[in-house]
Amino acid sequence: MSSRRRALAGASLLLASTLLVSACTSTGAGEATDTAEDAPPITFLYSPYADYAPFFLAEEKGYFEDAGVDVELVAKGGSSGETYQQVSTGNITAGGATWGAGLFNATKSGASISVIASVSRIPESGPNPSPLLASDASGITDAADLKGKKIGIPGDGGFGIYSVALALESVGLSVEDVELVNLSPGDIPAALANGSVEASWSIEPISSAVIAQGIGHELLDIDYQAGVELGAMVFNTEYVDKHPAAVTAFTAAYLKAVKELEDGGWQDPATQEIIAEYTDLPVETLTSIALTTQDPSGAIDWMDVARQEQFFRDRDALEFDGDSGIQDIYRDDILSDAIALVESGDLAPAGK
Repeated sequence: MSSRRRALAGASLLLASTLLVSACTSTGAGEATDTAEDAPPITFLYSPYADYAPFFLAEEKGYFEDAGVDVELVAKGGSSGETYQQVSTGNITAGGATWGAGLFNATKSGASISVIASVSRIPESGPNPSPLLASDASGITDAADLKGKKIGIPGDGGFGIYSVALALESVGLSVEDVELVNLSPGDIPAALANGSVEASWSIEPISSAVIAQGIGHELLDIDYQAGVELGAMVFNTEYVDKHPAAVTAFTAAYLKAVKELEDGGWQDPATQEIIAEYTDLPVETLTSIALTTQDPSGAIDWMDVARQEQFFRDRDALEFDGDSGIQDIYRDDILSDAIALVESGDLAPAGK
């Protein structure tokens, strides 16, 4: 069975595993190991977006295998909250998820989650992969005219509302000046077209489709959220503690793929086909949309993460007082070892 089919099969099983969370919370971490090859397989939960392209490449080009780690990519159908739950309970070994209230709350509560690296951020310039759109029918061309209007967001605790807040702040407004409407990404085109909302947060490839169909248009350039941290790679802490070599190898393979994409890999037809398969997008669409960026060093902008935490604190979305302590669960030792492994030019475990 191809890795793509394994991912789809894994997604089908994920619902069943969720129902068993209260009855079985074993991490499947097993006995401690010294090598990546001896560690239990890593199941990684991803969303079918181009943000996760390095993981697709690392799997399909054999970088995980080269590093001696057994990986299964599992497509998720839910939110970042699903990732935190599945990873912390051990139903899934690792995953990518946005920074948000759920992660900060889980961290403070002592959930079994470790942060390993950044997986995506908004570019500093150029096309916006997550723009604020206004419907063409609304007649709104200035974001300042959104006061009192309905704006779609994908929930109150994640990047979507934070992105909208930054957009509004850039024109002297706040989320208190508009009516927020919960709207899943797939419902954005219809809601803009039928007037349910005058504007909405969006994400590629949905935003490009909305614009191409004459349903909506961007209101701002990228400056209002340039460089904002989007997501992190998180692992089950018990797995990290028992199998640090496997986590290091996984991270190194990921970083190798990030570097390959940065060095022109996005223009490689074979690479485009791999990403298109995992995202269910035609290559023509994939090569035309705005993309997030990944740092080949996996570095996290902790000042930006702190700003996001403060935003959710100000909205009373956090279930605790004081700091979440999220930097305390950051395994910079794993990331440093992974970078060294990549720089060595050989992902293969010692003795392989």
